[in-house]
Amino acid sequence: MPAAGDPDFPEFEGETTPVWDSLADWWDDAIGEGNATQDLLIEPTQERLLALAPGEEVLDIACGAGRFTRRMAAAGVHVVAFDHAERFIARARERTPPELAASIEYRVLDAHVPGALRALGEHRFDAAVATMALMDMASITPLLSALPHLLKTDGRFVFSVTHPVFNSGDSRILAETAGFDTTISIKVTDYLTPRMAREVAVLGQPIDQHYFHRPLSLLLNACFDHGLVLDRLEEPALPPSDEQPRAPRWSHIDRLPQVLVARLRPRG
Repeated sequence: MPAAGDPDFPEFEGETTPVWDSLADWWDDAIGEGNATQDLLIEPTQERLLALAPGEEVLDIACGAGRFTRRMAAAGVHVVAFDHAERFIARARERTPPELAASIEYRVLDAHVPGALRALGEHRFDAAVATMALMDMASITPLLSALPHLLKTDGRFVFSVTHPVFNSGDSRILAETAGFDTTISIKVTDYLTPRMAREVAVLGQPIDQHYFHRPLSLLLNACFDHGLVLDRLEEPALPPSDEQPRAPRWSHIDRLPQVLVARLRPRG
């Protein structure tokens, strides 16, 4: 566990890349075409907060197999997309259609290395995005410290994460039945303790991934400490359903947020 106020777990930095290289093919086969969380919560919210304009240049951090990369490129922007897992970048290149190839530059790069990030270009990018990635990074300080140098003075950084309160750490989804009615709730017993856990994120996942729980104050204060200011915060939830819930699953929860999406800008 890091010291109080420290958002980083440097002792695990060398462990995450081989895990994701091993998982990349399975992960892309399983959810590369999207799911409800991506389709309804993450991508529309990120697009709204990014507010991209044709011709802009965007940095896609930890792009995985490039689903959101290609979505942005199709909107008319140029994307520099990187991931630390070589197999993810190989998948991303395989999935990119010829008509988008000129608009995307894929790179293998480790976000734990600040010098490699800064080498991408001083004040080069109109925007940067990290889609469901910060909770998978052992250390986030190298990235956050580099972003004010990578972004233009009026640039913006948008990230999405599993919600630090409701969908991380030790949270558990519960189903309570009274008569013919079932209520789905979430139990949280230790939100404030930063920690690393090995978990699966998708049913059937063959090996565990590292997950780094950071309470919201730790996550946002790390951004503030490195010259980024909060501009917008959203907590999208699934739309209401008329279906009577019968199992403790996120698909049956519409009044608690599964993810958190934030927009930050360099401090002027």
